[in-house]
This record gives sequence, C-alpha cells and structure tokens, in this order.
Amino acid sequence: MRELILGLLSQYGSPALFGVTAVASLGVPLPVTVLLIVAGSLAAQGIMPFWLTIVVATCGAVLGDQIGYGLGRWGGLALITRFGRFLGGAERIAKAEAHARQWGGPGVFFTRWLVTPLGSLVNLTSGATEYPWLRFVFWDVLGEAVGAALYVSLGRVFSDRVVELNAVLGDFSWMLLAMAATAVLGWLLLRLRRRS
Repeated sequence: MRELILGLLSQYGSPALFGVTAVASLGVPLPVTVLLIVAGSLAAQGIMPFWLTIVVATCGAVLGDQIGYGLGRWGGLALITRFGRFLGGAERIAKAEAHARQWGGPGVFFTRWLVTPLGSLVNLTSGATEYPWLRFVFWDVLGEAVGAALYVSLGRVFSDRVVELNAVLGDFSWMLLAMAATAVLGWLLLRLRRRS
C-alpha cells in the first residue's frame, strides 16, 4: 500500500497528496506521515513547491476532518456505535469521546499532528457531542497546518534519510499515545480513590 501511495505522489503530485490526506483524515489507515515526509523530500529536490505542498496537505486533511465532524454531528452516537468496529472498537471510541469532551479545542489541535491515531475518532465524537463547529474549524485548521508544515519540513531537511525518519516518528507517536492513555488512566484511578 505504501509503495502505491508513494507512486501516486510521484506521478500525480499535489492532487494525489490532497486525496490521500483527505481519505486518511476520514479514518482510513494510510501512511500520511511518510507521505508528507516524502513530499518534503520532493520539495527539497525542487519537484514539488514547498509552500504549495503544505497548503495542499492542510486543505486535504481539513476536508476529511470536516466530513468526519459532519458524520458525527448528523449521524450522532448511533452511527458511531454502528460502525465502531471499523474505527477500532468501542474502547477506542470511548477514549476519543472522553478526549473530545475533556480537552475540547486543544484536543482537536493535538490530534491533528501529535497524537494522530485518535484524529478521525475525535472528528466524529466532536460532531456527535455537538462541539461548536467554528471552534472545531479553527483548531482543526491550526493543527493540520502545524502538522503539514512540521512533517513536510522534516522531509525537506532530512530528504536523504526519509525511511529512518519515518520509523522514528512512528515509534514516537505511539509512545506519546501510550503515555497519554497512562496519564488519563492514572488520573481516573486517583479520582476513584478519592471518592472512596
């Protein structure tokens, strides 16, 4: 799959980047981080314009996020529950919903580029919990722009070490997710203990 997507990027450039980032923001497990890093490498080689690459990736991701938000808003919790197994199961959805309710805008922001595995679920749960749309758009655009700029810039700077950089970032993202889950679980346990 990764080779196919990278082939599309090298053959079609910006339209492929836009399409893949939009589809990935809907929750389809595509290697967006490596795609952005490779796009940055292509920008370093002069094949793709640097700023246009960031704008295209941001716009594609924001479009996908908005569709996810809309599905959650108009489909509600019934839709999320019905298709929950495709999104990682009830436990993952519950975590994303708790994250959306507790963290609001900053939660949307950080799931765009730092804790990306929760991004599509936060989109759905933000819509389902009726988080204000204009606030969602603000934090979404800001987060996606930061994420696109960060990963494209890393690809541009480390264009000769794209594969190694992708491996390190993938491990780092999962480590942050595990740390966040541990912190939330610890906080919940402390709350339960204080109530007892």
